[in-house]
Amino acid sequence: MNISYKWLKEYVDFNLSPQEVCDALTSEGLEVGALEEVQSIKGGLKGLYVGKVLTCELHPNSDHLHVTTVDLGKESPSQIVCGAPNVAAGQKVIVADLGCVLYDGDKEFVIKKSKLRGVESFGMICAEDEIGVGNSHDGIIVLPEDAPVGQSAAEYYHLESDWLIEVDITPNRADALSHWGVARDLYAWLVQNGYETALHRPDCEAFVVDNEDMPIEVTIENQEACRRYACVSVTGCEVKESPDWLKNKLRTIGVRPINNIVDITNYVMMAYGQPLHCFDADMVTGHHIVVKTMPEGTPFVTLDGEEHKLSDRDLAICNTQEPMCIAGVFGGKGSGTYDSTTNVVLESAYFHPTWIRKSARRHGLSTDASFRFERGVDPNGTVYALKQAAILCKQLAGGKVSMQIKDVYPDPVPNFEVSLKYDYVNTLIGKVIPAETVKSIVTSLEMTIESETAEGIQLSIPPYRTDVQRPCDVVEDILRIYGYNNVEIPTQLKSSLVIKGDEDVKYKLQNLVSEQLVGEGFNEILNNSLTKSAYYDNMEGMADNLVKIMNPLSSDLNVLRASMLFGGLESVAYNANRKNPDLRFFEFGNVYHFSPEKKNTDNPMLAYKEETHLALWVTGRRVAGSWAHADEDATFYELKAYVDNIFRRIGLAQGAFVTESGDSQLYQHSIVLRNRGGKELATLGIVSKKLQKAAGIDNTVYYADINWTLVTKAVRKNVVSFREISKYPAVSRDLALLLDKEVKFEAIERVARQTEKKLLKSVELFDVYEGKNLPEGKKSYAVNFILLDESKTLNDKQIDAIMNKLIANLKKELKAELR
Repeated sequence: MNISYKWLKEYVDFNLSPQEVCDALTSEGLEVGALEEVQSIKGGLKGLYVGKVLTCELHPNSDHLHVTTVDLGKESPSQIVCGAPNVAAGQKVIVADLGCVLYDGDKEFVIKKSKLRGVESFGMICAEDEIGVGNSHDGIIVLPEDAPVGQSAAEYYHLESDWLIEVDITPNRADALSHWGVARDLYAWLVQNGYETALHRPDCEAFVVDNEDMPIEVTIENQEACRRYACVSVTGCEVKESPDWLKNKLRTIGVRPINNIVDITNYVMMAYGQPLHCFDADMVTGHHIVVKTMPEGTPFVTLDGEEHKLSDRDLAICNTQEPMCIAGVFGGKGSGTYDSTTNVVLESAYFHPTWIRKSARRHGLSTDASFRFERGVDPNGTVYALKQAAILCKQLAGGKVSMQIKDVYPDPVPNFEVSLKYDYVNTLIGKVIPAETVKSIVTSLEMTIESETAEGIQLSIPPYRTDVQRPCDVVEDILRIYGYNNVEIPTQLKSSLVIKGDEDVKYKLQNLVSEQLVGEGFNEILNNSLTKSAYYDNMEGMADNLVKIMNPLSSDLNVLRASMLFGGLESVAYNANRKNPDLRFFEFGNVYHFSPEKKNTDNPMLAYKEETHLALWVTGRRVAGSWAHADEDATFYELKAYVDNIFRRIGLAQGAFVTESGDSQLYQHSIVLRNRGGKELATLGIVSKKLQKAAGIDNTVYYADINWTLVTKAVRKNVVSFREISKYPAVSRDLALLLDKEVKFEAIERVARQTEKKLLKSVELFDVYEGKNLPEGKKSYAVNFILLDESKTLNDKQIDAIMNKLIANLKKELKAELR
């Protein structure tokens, strides 16, 4: 929000410097982002002077240029070549002298000595639009005869500098989106800090109804979306350029002047925070305004010429035949104010913030008006703003107020009632604030004390303070005016002991694994948990279980992610497209799941599940450009080793999970690691070619998805203990097994661990053979088994007993044969 220092002084009395005002505003929560000295006209008209054209002759080499001599009050006149058709001897003009900088939007150019068609020129005689004092380019500016030669243009136009204060308004402080709103806050600060001050704004005594020639009827059909609607007609207006004082005020804060009527509505909004709209009264068919919603899909063309399809949740301001504007957002084509307009209808309303916000997002429109309406304006300030605008229309456009103000306010917005206890204030602030100070601050903030006891006060808070509805909100207001810096830092630190919970364990393990992965060459990424539902189209079992956003910012952010995969693929594609194809990424984040069958009106959250996952992406080459090692592509086995290392690091024993084949739509091939209860701890494999192609990725991507919530639960009771290296030797035995081709190693491992749970330490596959000398449909696995007893040396009898039992079970369960 841009605030003019001089404009601010019109509403609150103070003698602070611009920097002191900035410090005061920042200390009370209205943080100032920048302070800049500005002129209402860019460049401050520096290098521009009043001159007198002494001679004017036709250019010898041009049929449209003139060669003039101009007196600028110097020792000798300047020769200037001018192309304006209206230049003539004897005129008083504005001249840009050598070195003057002129501006055209963001562009600037310096006036230099030049030759035009062979004749030297030492300056430029200017038109209005060339120096920013108007919009005309019909010819040069011709000043009155009494304009003093040599006077600076800044002095002639009474140009004054001002200070622009850029206030960073937080979303909850809609009340500060105007000069009056900032003045109210500054006034409270001045009162608290002992300055002599007063808060004031123009009264409405000049508002007089001149006639009843153009009454406008108003009907509010949707009273939920429109709580209050007021309007007034002004006839006989002359649409023209605004006076300098109004144009300068708007330019100072970065608003482009358009014409007097439009400028008045912008001025009132920036002054008092109430957006206004101005209709051409002749466009209000039937002289009846109806505030309602239109049928779904109703076409509507806005002032910028763009066609929109209205939703049945878009509030529209209509005449008796058609919509004229999207309420609080954007006006319609043909309903605004034009040069031919003579009769206008001024609108001032209070719309429900949620309705305006959704309409603005739905149509991709953001205006100064919608910015204020969607945060909440003052419902009790509509008529004041309307009267101020009508008064200015009479003064600046010569109009006449032609009706009594029509104010439809069926259900007045009540004040917020808050009971505040002094002990609560002191506890929350951490310092005892005297009761008189508390009452002084709340009163200066326009809160009314309805009743008072020794323990506290009952407050009535105006509805424009949408952010102050609870006792803690009032305390926050008291503290920011009292001054955060006035609350001393305590000499004692109070703390409480807490028990380490599951979240603490999970966070510790997360840091542990993150450091390990970084050491293995991974980079951590962070992706948005909001994603697009299109990723899950045609995916059975996923598309119907997405958690959908009710009011998404865009179709690319309309669901919560059900998988970490797609965000990582976006990161992989982004890097690969920038010549960085060899990647190792990991991410900790939440995934979300909706179960329609669990939907319950008594417990709506029962259908939703949120889990923390750890995802790994590996793609490109494992080794590249090494003199000591040939280039080597990443493989699935590399990814599996990373997952095994993670489980080993956090203490998840090899026997705590089983490995199975996976059939997820996300993968070409995958395996699933499940705990003994059948729950899925992790899935890892090769990403589906279809998904890789859709992401624009050429290299194979290996992806692991670890359910971090389940994994941390599985190890939360693990205790780190010391164990000596066994004094007794381990025994290694190999078996060559002939099996059906469909049998996988995981089945062998499962049978082995079920057969001997205590002494079997590892099961490793070291060879697979398929081919000659084997029966049809068979393959050979060479498997190594390690046996160890920590308390004694195993003898041959024990070993043979275990191996015989193991062979018997393999034959029974898998129909295995020894080769």
